[in-house]
Amino acid sequence: MPSRIQVRGPALYSARSAPELFRAVVEVTARRARHGPRRPGWNWFMEAATEVLRRQLAVAFNMCDINEARRYLDSLVITPQAPELEIHEVTHESFRGSWFVDPSVQDPVTLLYFHGGGYSFYPKAYAAFIALITATAKSKTFALDYRLSPEHRFPAQLEDALNSYRWLVDSGTNPENLVVAGDSAGGNLTLALLLALRDAKLPLPSLAVTLSPATGFQDLNPVIAGNPHYDWINARMLEQWTNWFCDPVQRRNPLVSPVLADLRGLPPIYIQAGRDEILYGTIQAFAEHAKSQGADAVLESWEYMNHVFQIFGPEVPQSIEALRRIGEVIDARVRHYRRIEPAFAKNV
Repeated sequence: MPSRIQVRGPALYSARSAPELFRAVVEVTARRARHGPRRPGWNWFMEAATEVLRRQLAVAFNMCDINEARRYLDSLVITPQAPELEIHEVTHESFRGSWFVDPSVQDPVTLLYFHGGGYSFYPKAYAAFIALITATAKSKTFALDYRLSPEHRFPAQLEDALNSYRWLVDSGTNPENLVVAGDSAGGNLTLALLLALRDAKLPLPSLAVTLSPATGFQDLNPVIAGNPHYDWINARMLEQWTNWFCDPVQRRNPLVSPVLADLRGLPPIYIQAGRDEILYGTIQAFAEHAKSQGADAVLESWEYMNHVFQIFGPEVPQSIEALRRIGEVIDARVRHYRRIEPAFAKNV
């Protein structure tokens, strides 16, 4: 099944999404015919998907009701090719989430995954992406459905992450076989969880993987001064997500802005980012901050790629490469199949 962009859900929202999809496809096709790819290395699918995501989020942010915005985002989805996995929902007294399991894979590695969405959205389309990450990791994955802002503000999401992590360890998951990962806001939550676990002197996971993580809310000016022209998120969205997530006085808390944290004593952190994404400057600053403290953190970046470009799946060669690298890092750092190549950190 190839990756696809599709309209679904209630007619009220799908009827509004369909014209946006049509216009985006027509404009991208015409623009490429006249001027070629918008960025070097962008194929038609990536360019069209980027335009669709940008338009869909812009409409959602103009809605007055957050729940209506969530339903609207569910009406038009980008679905990457992914294996058919068994999905089992879990409702615990302290959190909820879903197991993604391939019964044919017998491996001790467990992935605890935190979705993106600005701490405010959890689109249904994430199921396909999490399945793709699960196949890449050759693991079983528990995807946390953490509480969302603005209804639930910091530290609600971190509390859910801590509770789910403790539950996994108490249920018999060996931290040496445990990987914590997340994209965007979920990448921020991944880093916050590492800090909270270390400070509470709890067992640490073997590895953390973050895709386009939000690393600093303390000052949005450097972020806004980044590259907004080729990304599908913009400064207005970042400001709104931040206001929903936490109070101004909390933004210098290292658990909110890990770029301000003491990063010593953490497990290895592997970061992926696109150099054309609006968050790239703060991601790079985090990697340099970690390196200055002697933390085991590696940033690998892809030229011309935008925010969480891995979601484009098998239709985009750079996404395929990035997903392959995630599997290699887990093999090297957790399964100890082989050493990481010296060239691995060439883009730091």
